[in-house]
Amino acid sequence: MDSPGRPLRADAARNRELLLEAAEKEFADRGPAASIADIARRAGVAKGTVFRHFATKEDLMAAIVCAHLGTLTETARRLADSQDPGNALLEFLTVAADQRQQHDLTFLQSASREDAGVSALLDELHLRLRVLVDSARDAGAIRSDVTETDVFLMMCAPVHVVENHPAPTPLLWQRYLAIIFDGLRPQGAHPLPQPAPTLP
Repeated sequence: MDSPGRPLRADAARNRELLLEAAEKEFADRGPAASIADIARRAGVAKGTVFRHFATKEDLMAAIVCAHLGTLTETARRLADSQDPGNALLEFLTVAADQRQQHDLTFLQSASREDAGVSALLDELHLRLRVLVDSARDAGAIRSDVTETDVFLMMCAPVHVVENHPAPTPLLWQRYLAIIFDGLRPQGAHPLPQPAPTLP
């Protein structure tokens, strides 16, 4: 199991990346039935190597989710000082949808919901996304009644829409992101029929 705060050697870091990549593919193919042995075989390492990095299969699942949440959090942090808040929010949503299109983490996120690292990163993501939403709203780029929770819940919507098509082209989700983002703009906005939701 990795030691917190201690940098990994180059070979150990490489093995960890191979394991995360192999595990994500194995979980995508087999869901919760994926075994540590299958993941090790796919990564080309010994089974013991997996346990040197991750004490349990659940720890491995959480590490995959944390890696993707880290990408989104860093994207939101990078865009926070943009001179064009509306475009910054659209860029964030583009990265989020693209990530979701390439990596379906639904099962892994559900399995890792109670993990402390996942929870901490989700909290940070909400804080950083709130900065983007507030900035876009203050700049008049999105309607005044849109909240961070609204935007968070819509992050994967373009990809979910495309999943209803029997043979979508790889970038079809971009069409629906454009439609969704136009719905966030203040021009022609009508009052929303329900109050903004909150997350537990």
